[in-house]
Amino acid sequence: MSNLSELLPTGGGQNAVDFVASGTLSSGQTVALKADGTVEAVGETSETASLGTESVFTTNTPNEIKAAYDVASGKMVIAYVDATNPYYGTAVVGTISGDTISFGTPVVFQSAGSSEIAITYDSAAQKIVVVYYETNGFGIVGTVSGTSISFGTRVQFNSGQSQQNSLTYDSTNNKIIVAYRDGSNADRGTAIIGTVSGTTISFGSEYLFNPNGVSYPQVTYDSTNQKVVFVYKDDGNSARLSAIVGTVSGTSISFGAEQTTVNGTNYATAYGLVYATNGKVVCLYKDDTLNRLYSVVGTVSGTTISFGSQVLLGSGPSYISLGYHESRQVAVAMWKAGSNMVVSSGTVSGTTIAWSSTTIVETSNSEFSTVAYDSSGQQMLLAWAYYTSSWDGGANTFLPAYTATNVANFIGITAEAIADTATGAVNVYGGINEAQTGLTIGADYYVQDDGSISTTSSAVKIGQAISATTINMMDLT
Repeated sequence: MSNLSELLPTGGGQNAVDFVASGTLSSGQTVALKADGTVEAVGETSETASLGTESVFTTNTPNEIKAAYDVASGKMVIAYVDATNPYYGTAVVGTISGDTISFGTPVVFQSAGSSEIAITYDSAAQKIVVVYYETNGFGIVGTVSGTSISFGTRVQFNSGQSQQNSLTYDSTNNKIIVAYRDGSNADRGTAIIGTVSGTTISFGSEYLFNPNGVSYPQVTYDSTNQKVVFVYKDDGNSARLSAIVGTVSGTSISFGAEQTTVNGTNYATAYGLVYATNGKVVCLYKDDTLNRLYSVVGTVSGTTISFGSQVLLGSGPSYISLGYHESRQVAVAMWKAGSNMVVSSGTVSGTTIAWSSTTIVETSNSEFSTVAYDSSGQQMLLAWAYYTSSWDGGANTFLPAYTATNVANFIGITAEAIADTATGAVNVYGGINEAQTGLTIGADYYVQDDGSISTTSSAVKIGQAISATTINMMDLT
């Protein structure tokens, strides 16, 4: 084949094209086109969840562990409070290779007692941004080089107590959004916009997203709707979860109407919020009344957000964190359940999410946790603090359970059986396949994810049955 017209010929007849088979193909088999020009059976492949080899990123006592992936350098950066040093703000660079991760030497970015650490990556500036509290709220920019990271001059964004900081990156406006509880202003929910330039960051004015007092505000950026989403425990909503949608313009942000029905009627605390593609966000939270871990899916529309029903993950959770595996399109939650640190993956469908069974990450006494996605190696980083003879920082790679299908690459149906590596005829759109059985005349048929043909509607329509054995493969273009 030298051009597309040969691949998808027009006209009547069987409209069959010869292809080389990758794997043995039966007659009447739906097939998908591979990158090398051969065809394979349409079907699903499944993988179970797997952990890599555990590594140590510090032998000092790490608190408040947070991580972000630096796309430009292909490195993972873990920021934490070094309780041994004493409580200095510290960062370390990790290199993921396969299912293992190695670390460089930790670097201090604040030589004083630090807390309330949050971290993100600015893809336009190709820099790591860390915010923290040390007498005031500060932001600082990090540049990764090899297995180390250097920092510019810190910049103050809050003159009081910026507590429970959360960060996200607005990829449309190339801005950093900081969400925090302002402990010097009646614990009000506050946001501020940062702009990275070189090795420094500047901030605009502070904006209130909630005047009543909040706890653990979480923030994420919905790139589909180009909005910033905040979820938080709201003192003005009987300590339940509330949410609000923000629109960034320059260094200012405006807000829509507050949504006060994120969870039920119980007290609740949000511990994670991620964008999950297709205009959905996932919030992970603890029901403080029942001491249970739940998740809920939110959908942004304009300047408002609505939520589906809450989904239970487990009981008695602590040290909770949340990330998102972009290529496998699953949320990844990590938390301490009983004496173990565990991880689970969740698949969003509409306004709900289904979670996998948990995988044990650490059986030693453990605290804190963070989850971050390596977009290059398509691995999740898990990091936490654990105790054996002393408190150390542990890290691991994680691949969530996964089921994939090649149905999107459907090209046709075999007109005959084709042996592996042999050449045979495949009926493509515009033709007729006569290798079926048990069809209902006049019914429309579709390809399913597992390669079967049925009347159940799917994204890939084949055509219409004109006999019990024959499908008219309509040219639907």
